[in-house]
Amino acid sequence: MKRPVVYASAEILVPVLVVLLILWFTNTGSSFFLPPLQDVFVAFAGNWLFALVPTELLPSVSRLLSGYVIAIVIGVGAGIVIGKSPRIRRQAAPVIEFARAIPPPALLPFTLIAFGTGDEAKIILIALVCVWPILLNTVDGITGVDSTLKETGASYRITRWDTLLHVDLRAASPQIFAGMRAALPLALIIMVISEMVGATNGVGFFIIQAQRTFAIADMWSGIILLGLLGYLLNLLFTLVERRALAWHHGARATVR
Repeated sequence: MKRPVVYASAEILVPVLVVLLILWFTNTGSSFFLPPLQDVFVAFAGNWLFALVPTELLPSVSRLLSGYVIAIVIGVGAGIVIGKSPRIRRQAAPVIEFARAIPPPALLPFTLIAFGTGDEAKIILIALVCVWPILLNTVDGITGVDSTLKETGASYRITRWDTLLHVDLRAASPQIFAGMRAALPLALIIMVISEMVGATNGVGFFIIQAQRTFAIADMWSGIILLGLLGYLLNLLFTLVERRALAWHHGARATVR
């Protein structure tokens, strides 16, 4: 029986944190850009427990989740349509390959010009970047559904909607979740980049302002917060994935 994912994650996180702490302590005071660890802890507590949570952290999380959810809806929806139609798939392939090859930061000027510097631009940019791994994995998952499953559904005269919901999406869900997992760190990265340019709040804005004013301890507190945020988001996603794909993991365990 496998141990809970929390324990497995802790086995990876704890050694990494120990190594980082050792490196930090051995370099304490040797560089202006690496302040004493206790100063960073004081800055972290003063900033994120919990003075700046409503003004900096919550807006960032809201933008990240909004863009990520939009990417899921568009990516899965478009992926189903493309995956179910060979003709659409052939026509869309060049466009998809071209669009996904554009470096994500290159889209930032476009979103700033088209949508301004408000939350809408940041959410749209996150969605534009995150949609591709979700869409491509959905297409691969839908096209890879076992023909035997489709034939079985047809023999029982299952409606198209039920076939899509209970056969296609169920069979493709492991790959869809793989695309969603790949998109999650992209959402965090683009959230930070978008907040460093043309923003008035957010964790990315906080970090770049601290860097510009040489508030190095504050800057590091923001960087540490991003690491913790990314870790917690990945942990939450893993828990949701394990619950949603319990049947899949059970089937793999049985085969082994």
